[in-house]
Amino acid sequence: MHVQDWLDTVPSAAVYAVVALVIGVESLGIPLPGEIVLVSAALLSSQHSGINPVVLGACATAGAVIGDSIGYAIGRKGGRPLLAWLGGKFPKHFSEGHVATAERSFQKWGMWAVFFGRFVALLRIFAGPLAGVLHMPYWKFLIANVLGGICWAGGTTAAIYYIGVVAESWLKKFSWLGLVAAVLIGLVSFLVIKRKAKKAQVAHQQETEAAEPVAAGE
Repeated sequence: MHVQDWLDTVPSAAVYAVVALVIGVESLGIPLPGEIVLVSAALLSSQHSGINPVVLGACATAGAVIGDSIGYAIGRKGGRPLLAWLGGKFPKHFSEGHVATAERSFQKWGMWAVFFGRFVALLRIFAGPLAGVLHMPYWKFLIANVLGGICWAGGTTAAIYYIGVVAESWLKKFSWLGLVAAVLIGLVSFLVIKRKAKKAQVAHQQETEAAEPVAAGE
């Protein structure tokens, strides 16, 4: 929610740039909350007419594909010493166990690891650099990278956007229902109170009338 609030304070063009930049840097192998930023921006686009979800999805896709490609080039040039360096800088994400798990996934699934890795937080950070370290043919990496980027970025944007639209519509209906319910409750309460007040008044009048003959007899 803090990310969405912050994005709401910046111009629409800057939102596109922030999404592309954060996702791109994350794809380089630097742990950043790319998915959180994308979801927040997509949800914001469902409530903000100035943010086009199609442009947002395209920027997110571009950031993912370009970032992964740069990460691939860095990984291919840096090799395993790069992974060791990243492990020292980001031990939580690039521990030996995480690297080994990601490497097994790449060796077993190849292109599919790059494609589906886009949907998994850990593999999303590893995909580009590790594919380069393992010397996966670039054309295979590029195909999986582009398809994965389109499906992940475009699919996430579309899903969150429509969920936001439906939720906002539902909340508007709920607001009207709440207003009607409040009016009905208020009306019923008014009638009940009025009825009780009338009964109390009648009872008071009866007590007064019953007391008057006694006073006269005395």
